[in-house]
Amino acid sequence: MATGQAALSELQSGTSTRARVINDFSINVATVNGSGSQSANSVLLKSIFGMGVPVSGKNLFPSNIAGLPTWYTIRASKEGYVARKREAEVLVAINPETARQDALALPAGGVAIYEENLNLKQYRDDVALYPVPFDKITAAICPEAKLRKLVKNMVYVGVTAQILGIDLAVVEHGLRKQFAKKVKVFELNFGAVKAGWDYAAATFTKQDPYLIERMDKTAGKIIIDGNAACGMGAVFAGVTVVAWYPITPSTSVVEATADLLKKFRVTPEGKATFAVVQAEDELAAIGMVLGAGWAGARSMTATSGPGISLMAEFAGLGYYAEIPGVIFDVQRTGPSTGLPTRTSQADLLSTAFLSHGDTKHIVLLPGSVKECYEFGYAAFDLAERIQTPVFVLTDLDLGMNNWMSDPFAYPDKPLDRGKVLTAEDVERLGGFARYRDVDGDAIGWRTLPGTMHPKGAYFTRGTGHNDAAVYSEKPEDYVANMDRLARKFDNARKLVPSPVTVKNGTSKIGILAYGSSDFAIRESLDQIGKQYGQDVDYMRIRAYPFAHEIHDFVASHERVYVVEQDRDAQLESLLKLDLPAEQVVKLRTILHFNGLPLDAGTVTEEFATKEGHSGISSSHVEDVEVHEGAVAS
Repeated sequence: MATGQAALSELQSGTSTRARVINDFSINVATVNGSGSQSANSVLLKSIFGMGVPVSGKNLFPSNIAGLPTWYTIRASKEGYVARKREAEVLVAINPETARQDALALPAGGVAIYEENLNLKQYRDDVALYPVPFDKITAAICPEAKLRKLVKNMVYVGVTAQILGIDLAVVEHGLRKQFAKKVKVFELNFGAVKAGWDYAAATFTKQDPYLIERMDKTAGKIIIDGNAACGMGAVFAGVTVVAWYPITPSTSVVEATADLLKKFRVTPEGKATFAVVQAEDELAAIGMVLGAGWAGARSMTATSGPGISLMAEFAGLGYYAEIPGVIFDVQRTGPSTGLPTRTSQADLLSTAFLSHGDTKHIVLLPGSVKECYEFGYAAFDLAERIQTPVFVLTDLDLGMNNWMSDPFAYPDKPLDRGKVLTAEDVERLGGFARYRDVDGDAIGWRTLPGTMHPKGAYFTRGTGHNDAAVYSEKPEDYVANMDRLARKFDNARKLVPSPVTVKNGTSKIGILAYGSSDFAIRESLDQIGKQYGQDVDYMRIRAYPFAHEIHDFVASHERVYVVEQDRDAQLESLLKLDLPAEQVVKLRTILHFNGLPLDAGTVTEEFATKEGHSGISSSHVEDVEVHEGAVAS
């Protein structure tokens, strides 16, 4: 008998409770892009969340408008793991084009919920099969043919919820909340959920070990995507000018920002106190951002890799003329068009040095939706305090997918506008020199346009200039200016977010990483400890320039693995430029760049290979077998 059949027979016979898999599996919903499945998938995810179970959702979708396959994976994890898993134990198969490959990807003992005419039993006899006449059920409850494609999605929510033990009342509550102002829409959708639930309850006997049971690990939590969190941070930071050009996967950063601005940045008379401008391209967008920043507005744009490439020359102007602005880069795969709907961390090196000549940019690296919000706020303070463009690098996985988070804190500090002189200040000083370092921090004082004083003006230029902003080609003026900019950048180490020491014990081995890699690495640390009995220290980098704590972390370990989601080891390359020569030799790399979010297994396996571990412990084998329901003693 196949292992999956053994597991199913065991569960049905009730001979063992060890085979039950509770709150620890993934669901893969396979549909078609543009079919309206997003709402249904959100309801399913939030229903598991409503059961108190830690959950995350990842959307794998094509870069066309509609018609190609799309997959949405929901991971439930009682341990709170939210990184991608390589395989999903439960399949909801709606798309006939991918049904065969989706069924074959299931592990033995898994679950397939599918449109009955797909006949998945011809491919697998070692998984629990639940054929459902989705089209017939939908036709019976939805007389309008145009709506059936959308309603069908809610039918699979009901079927899935019933089979996995999700409380129908929780699903209903989530739907009511989602369609709070659309009673008829709620009634139609919940009717579809109920029809699916009733069909499953009347037709199927539970054949599989997978169950969702109530927990209390989501109380007080929220679910949000990173792009929306960035937009919230920007609004709380006081952004008033947004210039952008649409590009996947960053568009929803601006959409979220604009929605909030329309709600909170309008006078009682209905007049907007902000400007959101869709430029003709990314080059124009960054130009508008710098123009607004020069004028004293808090300004931003959002883009991805191709847009970053177009912004290079203006980014150099912002660095050299010392103009504040914030650029959100939601990274996707490249080069060129690449894979527009796949995730990556391959913009780090180009962004850090964006422009020709000697240029170094401040880059913030949030590792959660909470930090997307916090860094979205902090970036504006840093841009004005240090008088330079500040880049916030997220990625498609963090930006577009749903994440569970603690609620965001309301800012408790006033905005930091940096070193700005008023007309009264200029009068008292008798004048000022725009780029003169009078305080020893390498940052000059500036005035804003409209400062009503005859000595309050200066000429902003991207050409050579002295400390009084006067055109100069003198070598000594150029060297002095560039040296000051270098000191300013170096001083920023103390101002940017410091790294997070996730684990730092007595291990001789450490891991460095940034951004969304954090989720997989935290899970991998548990796997490494369990499988190989080995402790590994871990520090998460949150900004460039690198804080001195990162130097100390490397110095205190014999080997340090740099984990990143790109081919060319860009984070390691930056570290090599920053670390003392004797520390560079300690660095190793674990690279992942296939466009899918990093998973813990990849980190664990690469680490084991490089460390010379030949296999896994017997205790881990037993745990895997029990988890998958393959063997139970």
